[in-house]
Amino acid sequence: MLGANFNGATDTVTFPELEAMNSSWLRGFVTMHKTDQGDPAQQPELRLLLEAADRGYGTALSLKFQNSDRPLPRPGSPAMNADLARLDKVLPAVMDRVELLCVGNEPFLETRRSDRTERLNEYYEILTRHVIDYRRRHFPEGCRTHLFLGALNHLDRPDEQTNATARWLDFARRTPEIEGVDIHPHVDAPEGTNAYLDYVLPKLRGDQRILVTEFSLVLLWKKQLRKPVPAEYARRYGFPAGTPVWKAVRAAIDTPVPQRQWNDLCSMSPWYEQHKHFLRDQVQLLRDTGRLAFASYGIAQDDPMVQGFNADKTPWLFNSVFASKTVQPGPDGLPGRGYAWIDQFQTLQRPQDNRPTS
Repeated sequence: MLGANFNGATDTVTFPELEAMNSSWLRGFVTMHKTDQGDPAQQPELRLLLEAADRGYGTALSLKFQNSDRPLPRPGSPAMNADLARLDKVLPAVMDRVELLCVGNEPFLETRRSDRTERLNEYYEILTRHVIDYRRRHFPEGCRTHLFLGALNHLDRPDEQTNATARWLDFARRTPEIEGVDIHPHVDAPEGTNAYLDYVLPKLRGDQRILVTEFSLVLLWKKQLRKPVPAEYARRYGFPAGTPVWKAVRAAIDTPVPQRQWNDLCSMSPWYEQHKHFLRDQVQLLRDTGRLAFASYGIAQDDPMVQGFNADKTPWLFNSVFASKTVQPGPDGLPGRGYAWIDQFQTLQRPQDNRPTS
């Protein structure tokens, strides 16, 4: 299955956009500490996913525990108990309604580097057992929510394959209720995803599968930002010769451009044009493993992608199906398109995965 991913940016996705993509699956995350006030079901991220579920969409949710600016809570501590209490507020809203539930979003990135040890494993194992126990107690006859462990990152870097990532996968393998793990291969070359697959798949049970709720070539795009735009692009659109890519992108952020101009920026740039089938090829690579349960791809550009854009900014905006911050709206009233992605996304939808939606 291939769905649309909005992460936590609910303002980047509408149901007409999902219809235009031919997507009947939607993925996002909820930042758990934001659920402290009021009904969690009214959190924008959960409200959107629950509405999608009510409309017949398949849904995937990652539970994001943000610990990058604080020590990881110790077992039995007030901070640990607070996180468990947050689970007890969120789980009644999503269990048996959301179909794919990940404990954790990007645990190793959302934890201080000094805590990316067995402390991280211990913390997330407690959270995971709490989720499992909740499902067992409240749905003894069965539940349509499938449980996964949230995403591993940077596995294409040998120094990021650690004792903690090995224990993460060992815990998943030894825990019958866990049906697999999520991976986020944001890479600088298409073959970088193979390192993720080679590391993860042999460590899982034969009946377990993977989610790939984020993937992209963003690290390749980032290497291009200081390079000059193609000479023909500069001539055609009035940029001085040698204008770096990041300045041309910044100009499109400041004043969104016609669809043709954005397409020209991408198609005239060899580093982009040569990889315009990345979405198609990556999904095929993942499906060929026979172990893919679900993948999702970024639906649209959001505010953090464009704020303060410069040569050092990670250019997530090149990934999106809809180029909503850099391209003028289309004649159909929907946001402008990212170059190449929407046609591939539509073609990749398989009849057996489509769901009737309203």
